[in-house]
Amino acid sequence: MKVLEDKSKCCGCHACYNICPKDAITMHQDERGFKYPIIDKEKCIECGLCRKVCPVLNSEKNENKPTAYAAYNKDENVRKESSSGGIFTLLAEEILDRNGIVFGASFDEQFNVYHTHIENKNELAKFRGSKYVQSSIGDTYKKAKEFLENDRHVLFTGTPCQIEGLKSFLRKEYDRLYTQDIICHGVPSPKVWVKYKEYRKKIDREIPQEISFRNKDNGWKEYNVNFVYKDSEYKNNHNKDLYIKAFLQDIALRDSCYSCSFKKKNRVSDITLADFWGIENIIPEMDDNKGTSLVIVNSNKGRELFEKIKDKITYKEVNFEEAIRYNPSMTKSVEINKNRDKFFDNLDSIEFDKLVKKYANKNNMLSRALRKIKRIIKK
Repeated sequence: MKVLEDKSKCCGCHACYNICPKDAITMHQDERGFKYPIIDKEKCIECGLCRKVCPVLNSEKNENKPTAYAAYNKDENVRKESSSGGIFTLLAEEILDRNGIVFGASFDEQFNVYHTHIENKNELAKFRGSKYVQSSIGDTYKKAKEFLENDRHVLFTGTPCQIEGLKSFLRKEYDRLYTQDIICHGVPSPKVWVKYKEYRKKIDREIPQEISFRNKDNGWKEYNVNFVYKDSEYKNNHNKDLYIKAFLQDIALRDSCYSCSFKKKNRVSDITLADFWGIENIIPEMDDNKGTSLVIVNSNKGRELFEKIKDKITYKEVNFEEAIRYNPSMTKSVEINKNRDKFFDNLDSIEFDKLVKKYANKNNMLSRALRKIKRIIKK
């Protein structure tokens, strides 16, 4: 049997992998670098649990009434180290103060991205900052369940599909579970990220000690990609960096991201975080180019958590529809780049810089610009 008949629908959340009672499911990386479930027929007892917990097959509907806020952390140091307003750190600190556990995406020693957990505030820095690569969930759903069964508070953070995967895997509500997702553009291939790291090593001739996708030295809106080496650094504007160019031009994303089942206004997470793009048009007094978060509270638990951090943030409630107007990824999947197949077909044979220049082309940028102009005219 297969978890999903149509491979392109699989979001790679690992719920099936975590639920299998016979460990019959392994997550294999395909030729484009994305992980998909493979079932060992000899081990499989056809219990059907993998299909029962698949969030694509069992997408959860929610009739909540989300409320939205513009917000940023009063601690300027934390705010600078964060992608936008530094709100995640405060949510995590609140859970850790309850002797809780926080799950999130981190770099390993080779700067691959994977999910893990922490129990100490001193480790929070590893979860700060955007990581524009699909994170491998591994067995973190199982670990989260173990902590919850032992009456520990848990904050699990991730993409919308990862959060729905967790909730579907758990198959029941836990009072001490808090979830936080993001407004997700889409997840790039880990293989493309490896190819880019290899390219940077060849050009820079050093091994990075730190990597940041959202360095704010030039401000929040003109953020840089930054590789820090022992005696030097690579820093480039996100519009010029080759990897981010491929990411933003929708050429290196997972198949399911082009028809995402989890882009919706009514989320199953307790809180949704994002950059508050368009803040200069909605609340200009909160636009200082240091990073402002869009905080969407989706549940009573999310409300309770947000109330706990209010004294540590500058915030203002905003109309929900107005807040997401400049963040179309809340509800809309990206359009597939016409050169995507060619990009992946040549990923192993063409140098990364030449590959991006050849297939992440200006025509795609032009079409996006024209669509944006049409929307403005329509308004």
